[in-house]
Amino acid sequence: MTQNQSNQKNKFRNSIIILLSIIGLITCIAVLFPQIRQMIMDFGKQILHRKLSTTYQLWFEVIRSYAMGGICFILFFDYCTLTNSGRILVQRVKQEIKECLSEINFRSLVVPLLLMFGVYLLGILTIIRANFSYLDDFTYSILGHREWLNWSRYMVVFLSYFVQPEIRLTDISPIPQLLAAFILSCSSVLLVYILGNRRITTVRLLASIPMGLSPFFLECLSYKYSSPYMALSILTCIVPFLFVARKKAFIFCSIVSLMIMCMIYQIAAGIYLLIVVMLCFQYWNNREKSYKEILSFFGISAFAFCFAMLIYKFFFVIPRVDNYTSTTMLPFSHIVTGVLNNIKNYALTVISDLSMIWKIGIALVMFFFITKSIYQSAQGKLLSSIVSILVIVLSFILSYGIYSLLETPSYAPRALLQFGVFLAILCIYVVSDYKKIAIVVVLALNWCFLTFAFSYGNALADQARYAEFRIGILLHDLSVLYPDQSREGLPIQLKNSIDYTPSIENTAKNYPVIKRLVPKRLEGDTYWGYYYFLEHFNYSHSSMASIPNVSGNYIDFSTLDLPVVLDSYYHTIQSDGTRILVVLKH
Repeated sequence: MTQNQSNQKNKFRNSIIILLSIIGLITCIAVLFPQIRQMIMDFGKQILHRKLSTTYQLWFEVIRSYAMGGICFILFFDYCTLTNSGRILVQRVKQEIKECLSEINFRSLVVPLLLMFGVYLLGILTIIRANFSYLDDFTYSILGHREWLNWSRYMVVFLSYFVQPEIRLTDISPIPQLLAAFILSCSSVLLVYILGNRRITTVRLLASIPMGLSPFFLECLSYKYSSPYMALSILTCIVPFLFVARKKAFIFCSIVSLMIMCMIYQIAAGIYLLIVVMLCFQYWNNREKSYKEILSFFGISAFAFCFAMLIYKFFFVIPRVDNYTSTTMLPFSHIVTGVLNNIKNYALTVISDLSMIWKIGIALVMFFFITKSIYQSAQGKLLSSIVSILVIVLSFILSYGIYSLLETPSYAPRALLQFGVFLAILCIYVVSDYKKIAIVVVLALNWCFLTFAFSYGNALADQARYAEFRIGILLHDLSVLYPDQSREGLPIQLKNSIDYTPSIENTAKNYPVIKRLVPKRLEGDTYWGYYYFLEHFNYSHSSMASIPNVSGNYIDFSTLDLPVVLDSYYHTIQSDGTRILVVLKH
């Protein structure tokens, strides 16, 4: 091909790109107008022949986010294909990525991967056996809708079609949980590979167990539908560090991975920063890099993180405020006091959740972290001890991620999943070329996490057994009192809840977190308690308008002094013929 023909081909290609970009930009900008979005929504309802699965306002925001994302993508794509600097940048990034990947011996990762998959599979064995539908698993099973858009998790919706290609979701467990275990094993192997300077040992792999089997991430593994995506959010934060030796590749992969993470499970954002802090500390303590190189690495990491977070915040986040959490940031005037208060509550929650044996083990891990840092330091001993303590404190703060910046952060166990990664990083560092007593302490602590995973899975099964027994009695009594309830459509309200089984009460004496992990099936003030009772057992004829936080017309039936129509050992049923109040007994 002659030079002239090549130029003509490039001009033709550029003309096509410009034309398509103009069409795309005009379309995306047009979609930003509410009237156009309304037309799209009406057209979608006609094509699908059903109502949209989420609220009108939510779909308005989803379409807007897609339009904003489309504009960003078109502009970036045009820069990379139509400008000389963009094309040169793309070539350099591609070359650096190829170089980094060529330096990795992927065959050496297979055996460690199988080992950790076996460990995590063993850890979730009782959870799988319990076959426990966890919280919003009910809505996915009964309605089949992909409701992850409620939380701006666009990538989850996209990936879910690969896991389950059908239009409507169905329960295919334990496949999602097995997939989550495999993704966690990839995360453990890569984390050890990165922090261990490409040296993978069995002890280091076992030291990473808290990342996937901490009590907080066990809640994530309990979800039949969402568990693989929660695990993937951890992996996306680790992958960029495979390219840390090449600056441009590292920046590009960091931004892309962090954007993907935000569209999967935003809670995991702090994991990226945890790894950055630990690598900087290792570089400094061992004098592997100069101060300039360390600051450069920290600077480009901070830039990539902040850039990805800002893009996601301003272009993709769907504002959400409810009694669970919010996406609203703390006002600037209260940022310091607000962050300190959130970190304090986070620390108190973690401390109250952990058992005494866990606290002792974690304290010893931190002690060995400090002593190893001093013993192997190429810096001054006093300075190294101070910096190692600061690294622990800073890492703990970062383990709460972006939640520390929110007005209403969540303290649910799954929201604390980064604590397990924080602990895994400390454990990997401690067992790397150090004293045997430190290795014994780390492995003993991780064995405690593994045994708790068994207890937790069995607790789920035991609570489900008892709850279904109680619900069966209640539904029998209601069907006898109101045999034609489907026609009458009497609204039902629950007061109190089914208490925990004796086995869970016993487990809670050692592990307080168990009561935050095992959900109660019937709880009078929660949406899930009603949904399980009304829908899961095919008793959905009652009015959902009586459920708290679902209808603005909610009236508390317990304030109406309804007459008692049945009083048994397990519950009291009150009714005036137009409404029903069920008072559950412990």
